Amino acid sequence: MVQAAVKSANSVDQGRSGDKPWVGRSIERVEDAALLSGRGRFIDDLGVQPGTLHAAILRSPHAHADILSIDIEAAKRLPGVAAVLTGEHVKAVTSSLVVGVKAPVECWPIAIDRVRYVGEPVAVIVATDRARAEDAAELITVEYRPRGAVVDPLAALAPDAPVLHDGFPGNLASDRAFRYGDPEQAFADAPHRFSIDIKYPRNSCTPIETYGVVASHDAAEDAFEVLANFQGPFSIHTVIARALKVPGNRLRLRTPPDSGGSFGVKQGVFPYIVLIAAAARVAGRPVKWIEDRLEHLTASVSATNRATTLSAAVAADGKILALDWDQVEDCGAHLRAPEPATLYRMHGNLTGAYDIRHVKVRNRVVVTNKTPTGLNRGFGGPQVYFALERLVQRIAIGLGLDPLDVIRRNLIDAGAFPYRTATGALLDSGNYQEAVSRAVEQGKLAELKAKRDEARAQGRLYGIGFTAVVEPSVSNMGYITTVLTAAERRKAGPKNGAQATATVGLDPVGSVTVHVASVPQGQGHRTVLSQVVADVFGLEPKDVRVNTEIDTAKDAWSIASGNYASRFAAAVAGTAKLAAERVAGRLARIAAGQLNVEAADIVFTRGFVASRHNAENRIAFSRVAALSHWSPGSLPDDAGQTIRETVFWTPPELTPPDDEDRINSSLCHGFIFDFCGVEIDRTTLETRIDRYVTMHDCGTILHPGMVNGQIRGGFAQALGAALYEEYAYADDGSFLTGTLADYLLPTTAEVPEPQIIHMETPSPFTPLGAKGVGEGNCMSTPVCIANAVADALGVADVTLPLVPARLAELVRGVEPPPPAGRSTATRAREGDRRLHGEGQASVNGAPEQVWAMLLDPATLHSVIPGCQRVDRLSETHFRADVTLGIGPVTGRYRADVELFDLDPPRAVTLRGRADGALGFGSAEGRITLEGDGKGGTRLTYSYDAAIGGKVVSIGGRLLDGATRVIIGQFFTALARKAGGGGAAGGGFSLFALLAKLTSLLGGRR
Repeated sequence: MVQAAVKSANSVDQGRSGDKPWVGRSIERVEDAALLSGRGRFIDDLGVQPGTLHAAILRSPHAHADILSIDIEAAKRLPGVAAVLTGEHVKAVTSSLVVGVKAPVECWPIAIDRVRYVGEPVAVIVATDRARAEDAAELITVEYRPRGAVVDPLAALAPDAPVLHDGFPGNLASDRAFRYGDPEQAFADAPHRFSIDIKYPRNSCTPIETYGVVASHDAAEDAFEVLANFQGPFSIHTVIARALKVPGNRLRLRTPPDSGGSFGVKQGVFPYIVLIAAAARVAGRPVKWIEDRLEHLTASVSATNRATTLSAAVAADGKILALDWDQVEDCGAHLRAPEPATLYRMHGNLTGAYDIRHVKVRNRVVVTNKTPTGLNRGFGGPQVYFALERLVQRIAIGLGLDPLDVIRRNLIDAGAFPYRTATGALLDSGNYQEAVSRAVEQGKLAELKAKRDEARAQGRLYGIGFTAVVEPSVSNMGYITTVLTAAERRKAGPKNGAQATATVGLDPVGSVTVHVASVPQGQGHRTVLSQVVADVFGLEPKDVRVNTEIDTAKDAWSIASGNYASRFAAAVAGTAKLAAERVAGRLARIAAGQLNVEAADIVFTRGFVASRHNAENRIAFSRVAALSHWSPGSLPDDAGQTIRETVFWTPPELTPPDDEDRINSSLCHGFIFDFCGVEIDRTTLETRIDRYVTMHDCGTILHPGMVNGQIRGGFAQALGAALYEEYAYADDGSFLTGTLADYLLPTTAEVPEPQIIHMETPSPFTPLGAKGVGEGNCMSTPVCIANAVADALGVADVTLPLVPARLAELVRGVEPPPPAGRSTATRAREGDRRLHGEGQASVNGAPEQVWAMLLDPATLHSVIPGCQRVDRLSETHFRADVTLGIGPVTGRYRADVELFDLDPPRAVTLRGRADGALGFGSAEGRITLEGDGKGGTRLTYSYDAAIGGKVVSIGGRLLDGATRVIIGQFFTALARKAGGGGAAGGGFSLFALLAKLTSLLGGRR
């Protein structure tokens, strides 16, 4: 039926009397007037129902620990608090989230009995305002029993590694092997074999707007209404409904008009949708939660990190005969749907842009004590192409060949399209050789090589890097099922396709409205769709109004709906064209009767429906368009209504994996060829991009300005991945990059202007001939820059991000330890999060007086900075509550300190631990008291302390200074009290140290 309707619509001449079509023009963006004047409507801008409550989340400071107890009574008693939910409360009203593989494992949006990553929700506090909810969170006492943690995916597979889930023995969630062609024979016959080991690090997209959810529960109907800046895929709607224990028609999920960026990350808001909806159900009122930046960095999804060993069988001329992939994917603490999508999204494209017929693959998915992963721009592509394109350069160097010659020798032939890869992808169109030639010529590669030769002759570090990649777009929903065996897939039923949805409606005055089930995050959907539909109806884009909000209770959508995998131009805009063409075909039959011509003689042009052969024989488009409203009885019998047309489109090329595990992972495949020249400063080892050339074939270009904008945006994000950004974890799982002072993002000052070159080979599989273009440079740029840096330094291996410290180790070797005899107050090696310090202070009063002060609770309460309360449990055991601030945050801690090795009044050793919402710590120190001969006391102290949890991620650059301030505050207060001559109100040196230091010390080392 769809094909017949499309054929009918295509039979109508959509020409505009010689006018240039709107598609292909860089018209002014419809969205910009509001966005650039501060009138965007983001989730936190929208009003909420009266009585809406606000949520704050208490998060784990531990990477791995049992929850022994949670005391929420004090928090519940705080005025304004409506509800406090822990894991047991959430579990009572929800079900486990879907796990990405078949395994006896549960996955909850909040910790149940055990925490498995720093930042995992432990409690949700709902109150009349956010500040009150955060105050209540400070009153919750959680007792943890720490477990061993593992953060490296290869270490997670070790027999003695701590196990995160009993249902994932050995932390292995999935282990699948694949074989295509005859790779064993190809390796046996090949004259050369090259291998490379890659550890691709974690990084993330960092949108300007964080997660947001507003949820309410209708107890009468047991139905939920949720507003969230969720981007899709809307297959997750089913996951959310199942978790909330309601049928899909009782979960209304809406999106706001605008979203402040996503780049894939906002797919990861869905566990919080479940969590806040559960809170609304328990509280009996709507609940709003807006994530803060610290939460987003610490606990939202990041891209996967991957350990890859890639080997190639290679002929003497550099032709790659076979590939052997061994990939270990780290999906973090929980395998949440749709993961392991990042690993399998590229399965059909493991040979990249190259003609390689023999492939062997082993894919393992592991869990570690890190944030669960999700979709990030280019998901799967950066990890695959970094290994493949680094190996291509290694092959060239090993054989003494030019890397560009090796790339050209292996490219798929232009006459081979559509080309079926060994692993199953159907590459739709392209001429890769021509694209490379154009880039080399227009990008002036010869000039860049001459510049490199000149720089090297002067002793400068200059290199050139290349990369050629295929950019997949419009994901096949069935690719994720490749993680299952063929037998398991047959049992589960087929899953495939990439259904897109668009509705075109005409109102009673003939105005045109378009609605699509795709949530934009700044891509300009409304502008491009107005161009596409205006061309069909012979109108101007301003005559077409576009709505991109989604309301699952009212709108046409499918589980594939959403904005991901660069599907907008190829699938969504193309489907809008099909819907408009169906309506246009019916309008043509109506107008033909009124103009007394054949339907084939009708054209749509300049706001009129007219005869092709007599331009004066015409009728206003608005009049014909409104007829279904005003006079439906006068419509021709074969015309049908023209009020609204909805099209669901899915391409036939996207089939399920076959029994041999071949899968066409995506519908469209653009081509990118990049090269760049970089110079590395010999002194600072900072990498400077001298020139970056990027050639793109994304099929038909719908809006050139926005295509270039997408390329620039992807390039900027990729530059961050290459040179600055990394989610860093200490060995115990503490997160080390929880602020934008530690997780470094490139700014406009660091991002050079790339030279963008285009070539168009339209896709035969999409209605507009368009392919995706939004993710490609995230796939190509990191490895292109890495290849250039390796060329500049003459090294075989480089690891991202290419920060100067890492390059210094390559150029100068590992920095030696400081010579003996230096100050003992030095930091431990990086990752230890430890601090050692020592010092002295002078206190008025004899040692006996100071000693008495040290054992007096009233003294402790008086002089410990931020102390709220001190309790004496025994003569040598104290417990205190303190409130501390580091940088942008303040937290409450409970410190437990014991005294031992007492030598009154000369010396004492103290050992203690502090726990709080911001982290945990432990410390031990020795205090000695010695009379100074003038009636006073010289107090000498030394300590060792370590900390973990959130404070490590937010205070790494502040902890040393804060420690000195806190110690200084303590001794100042102690001296003041001692100077007053009374024991009451005196101070406790290392207790203050421990109460403060144990919760503050450490940081990124």
